[in-house]
Amino acid sequence: MPRFFASDGVALHYLDEGEGLPVLCLAGLTRDTHDFDYVAPHLKGVRLIRMDYRGRGQSDWAPHQSYQIPVEGRDAVELLNHLGIDKAAVLGTSRGGLIAMVLAATVKDRLLGVALNDIGPEIADAGLEVIKDYLGKQPRWKTYEEAATKRQAALTAFQNLPEGRWLDEVKMLYREGPEGLQITYDPKLRDAVLGGGAQPAPDLWPLFDALAGLPLCAIRGANSDLLSEACFAEMRKRRPDMIAVEVPDRGHIPFLDEPESLDALTRWLKMLR
Repeated sequence: MPRFFASDGVALHYLDEGEGLPVLCLAGLTRDTHDFDYVAPHLKGVRLIRMDYRGRGQSDWAPHQSYQIPVEGRDAVELLNHLGIDKAAVLGTSRGGLIAMVLAATVKDRLLGVALNDIGPEIADAGLEVIKDYLGKQPRWKTYEEAATKRQAALTAFQNLPEGRWLDEVKMLYREGPEGLQITYDPKLRDAVLGGGAQPAPDLWPLFDALAGLPLCAIRGANSDLLSEACFAEMRKRRPDMIAVEVPDRGHIPFLDEPESLDALTRWLKMLR
């Protein structure tokens, strides 16, 4: 299991697969390297690097005060240093996209380009309420099959999914134990996020504007409750050169193996070569 130590001693898990253009994949808030399992087989000619944030997946838990976007961004840069990579493209899903914007504002010389998956500089209240509802809480479901059925019924923003997708998804999100399913991250992540320690600055538009000059792609689930249509429109207005697509029948977040997502990412990667 490949791991490296961050500068504060926390051991972080990562995957480093393939050869070619280095693409650093940064997952959603509670997610891990599995966030990119669906898209990974479709990204040809790239060196795909994935990291479990501290407190998530197979990385060590840490003091919850360190579960902050700037610290996670530092971890990402230290992973690149560990691998001897001077510059990388970043594919950021949700929180990963926020980290990418922070990197653009702080270490832009390390970036080749950025792709944002259902995230922008404004976080819609409806999406935040959903996060608050589940963050750090153990699921009530006892089996993967029960969880898949319940998620399918609850997440009506998602339609026309591949057969078995919900079951695959819950197997990524939870561990199955003798007492039922358990989350795969430190529950104290809830304290960090809801306590304000990991919350981004209220005005994130300067971070988005820091992406100027970098090849940029933005993907939005057409039914997203986190990235609003108005915010997405403003992003396109500020960056008319941005590859921007909306994925039908998807909420927060698209899986990235949809035809619209793959077409956008393919065009983005061509800009980087």
